[in-house]
Amino acid sequence: MRLLRSTDLALRVLMRLAVEDGPTPTTREVANDMDVPYTHLAKVVAELQHLGLLVARRGRGGGLALTEKGRTASVGAVVRTFEGCGDVVECEGANPCPLNSACRLRGALRRAQEAFFATLDPLTVADMVAPPTGPLLLEIGRPGV
Repeated sequence: MRLLRSTDLALRVLMRLAVEDGPTPTTREVANDMDVPYTHLAKVVAELQHLGLLVARRGRGGGLALTEKGRTASVGAVVRTFEGCGDVVECEGANPCPLNSACRLRGALRRAQEAFFATLDPLTVADMVAPPTGPLLLEIGRPGV
């Protein structure tokens, strides 16, 4: 299973903000630090803000900050939100699979997908930034690193 780019960015933004020890970074600063397009990151930040996982303040003294809900958010829940809960493979649609009514693969893939989410469900954003990850995240994007 491969995560969507937006899911990866959402998790990395939450982790980055969980260890932020200085002034709140702007979306543009985070995009530059992560070397991703600002417009793409802005969409991810907007969704995270809509979910109540971070706050984004505009203007002087503004920036991004993790909420308590964001710090304790389940990694599995974040992944589910960004990935959706659809099937791993498309069995229906424009060219439906002829095995659709008797396929055993679809159920097996669904169980594997649920096992994937179940592994991530107990983990929180705070868990993901425990040492050695958190201290390393603090160095990313800093001058001289």
